[in-house]
Amino acid sequence: MADLFDAIVIGAGQAGPSLASRLANAGMKVAIVERALFGGTCLNTGCIPTKTLVASAQAAYNARHASDFGVDVQGTVLVDMKKVKARVDAIRNRYQPRIEPWLRDHQNMTVYKGAAVFESANSIRVNESLLQAKYIFINVGGRAFIPPLPGVDEINYLTNSSIMNLETLPGHLVIIGGSYIGLEFAQIYQRFGSKVTVIEKAGRLIAREDEDVSNAVKSILETEGINIRLNEECIAFKKQGNHIVVQLNCANNEKEVTGSHVLMAIGRRPNTDDLGLEQAGIQVDAQGYIIVDDQLQTNIPGVYALGDVNRKGAFTHTSYNDYEIVADNLLNGGRRLVSDRIQTYALFIDPSLGRAGLTEAEVRQSGRKALIAKLPMSRIKRAVIKNALQGFMKVMIDAETKELLGAAVLGPEGDEIIHSLLDVMYARMPGTQLERAMHIHPTISELVPTLMQGPWQPLS
Repeated sequence: MADLFDAIVIGAGQAGPSLASRLANAGMKVAIVERALFGGTCLNTGCIPTKTLVASAQAAYNARHASDFGVDVQGTVLVDMKKVKARVDAIRNRYQPRIEPWLRDHQNMTVYKGAAVFESANSIRVNESLLQAKYIFINVGGRAFIPPLPGVDEINYLTNSSIMNLETLPGHLVIIGGSYIGLEFAQIYQRFGSKVTVIEKAGRLIAREDEDVSNAVKSILETEGINIRLNEECIAFKKQGNHIVVQLNCANNEKEVTGSHVLMAIGRRPNTDDLGLEQAGIQVDAQGYIIVDDQLQTNIPGVYALGDVNRKGAFTHTSYNDYEIVADNLLNGGRRLVSDRIQTYALFIDPSLGRAGLTEAEVRQSGRKALIAKLPMSRIKRAVIKNALQGFMKVMIDAETKELLGAAVLGPEGDEIIHSLLDVMYARMPGTQLERAMHIHPTISELVPTLMQGPWQPLS
């Protein structure tokens, strides 16, 4: 006999608890299922703990460079990894333990702990319990993708999750993958005092970004002493005592790199392989991501997929927005669409990269007539004061309507400044309106009105 519910939420990551709470408060009988840690990747091993590491790494960097600002720090700056980890744990523990009790306190809600497996399009099994509902919401997240590289099964590698358990400093951290996760950890551990090498198969870092962004990020990281190896397409591993040898057998003078630790940061994969989706007839793509429509519904009516599993963003903020879209459409009769939102995200190195809308390459591919303006951070006095001259701002606008199509801010507080441009994009106002804005001096943001004054160049 199945336990009957109005809605079942599978996964207590970013979208799951909020959606379950909203539905329960609306009077629906709700079940929420979690097999591991409440709070998902972001709270347990992702954005919150990793940005705590970023803050500690920046403190170490600032201490080592204090003399640049006329401040003498006596002695060697040392990083105590046990204290760093304790701070990470303390911040995480301010939030994570509250989630499950908060959910259990809801009326109309039942919390199940265990793995959910579909038995039909409207029923799942959790341990010995069979649950059935009109609506089922899949929010099971993702995990690190480990490609079948030669020797990878013979070494003890780190992932973005397991590296959070380190209490000792790696002597030489070798990072496989030159994208967002890998680059953030690269700078973190370089600043902590490790030697760091980044190995990337492609010809440049963060290949989804424009080439000028990739090159500038590479320069920033290399200036801090990070060794970056590009075009390394033949990667293999072998043990050598207590070390790991990363073999690079392509056309390169240096054929291998020996490190104390290896971090696999090549990409992510969805946690869908053990959900029994085939029992429900739910369609997935070749990589296991659940296929959804513009309102996040799968091919099965009443079954939705939110967060990392639907290939619609894979960020905490996109996952939360998934919840907002689904809840508004179901409860308020809304017609919100995933395609209405504007892509935005950040790379949390220092200085940070904030991105919104289309890249320069995507604007070119669209075929529309567009203009581009770009200014270096060295133009802004606040950046000079902060000794943060690397980076730039650039924007693309439609040549006729002056609609703001995309923007990149690589510089101090770039992850915050990008929102002023993002808000203009949502308001559908001409980007050139910003040239009349009066911003506070001296700030980094005051470069935005100057940037919008041009000079503008055709983007062919």
